[in-house]
Amino acid sequence: MSPPVPALSPEQKQELATIAQRIIAPGKGILAADESTGAIAKRLSSVGAENTEENRRWYRQLLFTADSRVDACIGGVILFHETLYQKADDGRPFPQVIRGKGALVGIKVDKGVVPLAGTNGETTTQGLDGLMERCAQYKKDGADFAKWRCVLKISEHTPTRLAVMENANVLARYASICQQNGIVPIVEPEILPDGDHDLKHCQYVTEKVGDVPVVSPCPHHVPVVSPPMSPCPQVLAAVYKALSDHHVYLEGTLLKPNMVTPGHACTKKYSPEEIAMATVTALRRTVPPAVPGITFLSGGQSEEEASLNLNAINRCPLARPWALTFSYGRALQASALRAWAGKKDNTKAAQEEYVKRALV
Repeated sequence: MSPPVPALSPEQKQELATIAQRIIAPGKGILAADESTGAIAKRLSSVGAENTEENRRWYRQLLFTADSRVDACIGGVILFHETLYQKADDGRPFPQVIRGKGALVGIKVDKGVVPLAGTNGETTTQGLDGLMERCAQYKKDGADFAKWRCVLKISEHTPTRLAVMENANVLARYASICQQNGIVPIVEPEILPDGDHDLKHCQYVTEKVGDVPVVSPCPHHVPVVSPPMSPCPQVLAAVYKALSDHHVYLEGTLLKPNMVTPGHACTKKYSPEEIAMATVTALRRTVPPAVPGITFLSGGQSEEEASLNLNAINRCPLARPWALTFSYGRALQASALRAWAGKKDNTKAAQEEYVKRALV
């Protein structure tokens, strides 16, 4: 078989690799400030703030203009489309503000999840139509990396092979399009923490293959054998097989997975060290060492849980060939949002809370 036509030139590869390394430089992670207008409405309403464009702009501004202590902690900031084109009070576009503090600008490019027909509530992610043109424009407007989120859920019969393969291929196509436009793709196959599955079952879905009967996963439940699930391949292995098939340059990508954690309804509690061991083990079995960095999402964890678990992951006594850092939204912002409460007079207090979380 003859080798494929090169997807990227050496110069393109060098640019992508340099961007990826800058984002996950030692001590740095990502601030995920890419909530859609609908998603941020829930957060603003939780503190009594109205979901107006000005409130959204002001809240993002207080994060982006926090004092210089945070500069050493943030390598990239992911924005929503609206935010990319907003300006600070001094007239500077937000991308200029972010770059001025030493971080790179990212952009959320997916169009949200939609139902996957013929499944029990599983989804795929839309937004590939027109993505080439949008990425070209975003690059001109200051974005150097992008994010695309796919969602999988754990239940007796999910995730199915159909859902895993569909989402893996969507992520690969997105990544290829980004790289063609000089944008580093963050690949995000999130396994939701909903359910009563235990730590081992989450690790199984993340890494194992097979046609197996499913038992009630939490050991505190009465074991009941359920019908076999559809053959479920390793989620991360399926993603990296698809990325390879699409000739994606791994050195110019980042992975944004969930940590391996029990479901929210599981009554058994696990230590940060147990979560770290399960997470690093799953990653070692599936993620190629060519990938420069893994930027974990917080996945419904509290600010404290997300910090403790990430610290434990970086102390795990297993070889870790990638940078392991954060790409947090709520886990960096929750305290800041409560301190701000929609009042401009609270800006300094909110910034102080944000800086505290970033420095942990």
